Amino acid sequence: MVDSWERARHVLREAGLDPGRLIHLRPLTGGTYNTVEELRLTDGSRYVLKVPPPAATPGMRHERRLLVSEAGFYRSAARAGVPAPRLVSVHDDFLLMTACPGDAWDDTLTDGEQTALRGELGRRTARLHRVTGPGFGYPSGALGPLTPDWRTAFTAMFDAVLDDARRYNAWLPRPVDALARTASSAYGALDEVTVPCLVHFDLWRGNILVDRAPGGEPRIGGLIDGERMFWGDPVAEFVSLALLGDIRKDEAFLAGYREAGGRAVFDAPARLRYALYRAYLYLIMLTETVPREAGEDHRRWVRDTVAPELVAALDEIAEAAAGRPAP
Repeated sequence: MVDSWERARHVLREAGLDPGRLIHLRPLTGGTYNTVEELRLTDGSRYVLKVPPPAATPGMRHERRLLVSEAGFYRSAARAGVPAPRLVSVHDDFLLMTACPGDAWDDTLTDGEQTALRGELGRRTARLHRVTGPGFGYPSGALGPLTPDWRTAFTAMFDAVLDDARRYNAWLPRPVDALARTASSAYGALDEVTVPCLVHFDLWRGNILVDRAPGGEPRIGGLIDGERMFWGDPVAEFVSLALLGDIRKDEAFLAGYREAGGRAVFDAPARLRYALYRAYLYLIMLTETVPREAGEDHRRWVRDTVAPELVAALDEIAEAAAGRPAP
């Protein structure tokens, strides 16, 4: 059994910090893959330590070397001037970063506060999307090197999840091969994307910290858990930002995004790509229940809530393909 305190002291020592100043350690919940702990030192400074699971732990193909991607996201967020953890020490077997102010976004905010925060989030996201990378795909190299075009990168990403679904014999609302055929009919729309932009791809409310400083309006304190980031199409970002919903209905977010220079035009190719990215994320959510050994309640929720959204995205793709003129 791992001694968390001893591990934390070792990490602090590696980072050039005095391990004797560690006075508080607590696990942080909400993550589903890495171990995450908050460290507090005698001077009041707070850090977050993230440690990957043992190499033999079952997982998805794209989940190798996630800390590489996460570190890359935080460096990019700093370049964009977007609040996020600051890297303190980066190693293959741990990531130490500063803790951001605030708590996970919840329903205790008023409607007005929610609207204002969605607008701020739109502006922050647009700034992220100004950061571009050297190629398309996962920077971790989990699925191979970055590629010069988005179609090659994304089809490899989608195929990897399909392979995971087959390998784990995951329950899906449609056969894997049928799902693959439907998705492939939309791949031509990927050629519209020519610039590899920073995409967090996990910006649901649990990964957005809200700082409610006394006497002030709630503000975004930090965007966290950037381990799923990739270089790709900004439209893909909209999936987790409106998880199990439709970003096109989020007027406050879109107004903020466009105000800060983000391009959110949902023409036919963009709608097709948006459906494809929804299918990708919901396929991941269904498949990962197997290697995660999810409990019955969560498996039931995924089947009842996520599976219909996957089917809806696939149907949208199929309808677009059927209406496309024959070559």
